[in-house]
Amino acid sequence: MDHLWAPWRREFIDAPREEGCIFCRYPAETGREADRKNLILGRTARSFAILNKYPYNNGHLMVVPQRHTGDYGGLDREELDDLSLLLQLALKIVGEVYRPGGANLGMNIGRDAGAGIDGHLHWHLVPRWRGDTNFMPVVASAKVMIETLGQTWDALQPRFEAALSGR
Repeated sequence: MDHLWAPWRREFIDAPREEGCIFCRYPAETGREADRKNLILGRTARSFAILNKYPYNNGHLMVVPQRHTGDYGGLDREELDDLSLLLQLALKIVGEVYRPGGANLGMNIGRDAGAGIDGHLHWHLVPRWRGDTNFMPVVASAKVMIETLGQTWDALQPRFEAALSGR
């Protein structure tokens, strides 16, 4: 069995927890500078895309419903449609910018399933390339990232803005 080692995620696990739900607080702040600070890439009426602050790979983002809920079955049709379309758009944009060989799409529902923020649903989109795991995390407890979160935001956000401006 192969293992995906992610020792750099220890920073996330050990970090003090912010008060309240970041998926409610961050989008409540508006404006381009707030979005950049909070890593929000784009918004619709019912959802938003946000970079993962502790990414597995460059371009790792999340698609999140605006409404605070941890109940997937409780999403209404409009929310499901909106989230699905934003996830589809995010996959297209990440594909154009980073040209990954594939992607992992997934959701962890509940703390026991691995959800770091278990009260607010969110889909993860992690771009993947053949051989993107290597010896560095195992031997040196280090992950090689080719750009900063700010650079990732700069590369992706204008494409989200352009695509969502007509919605």
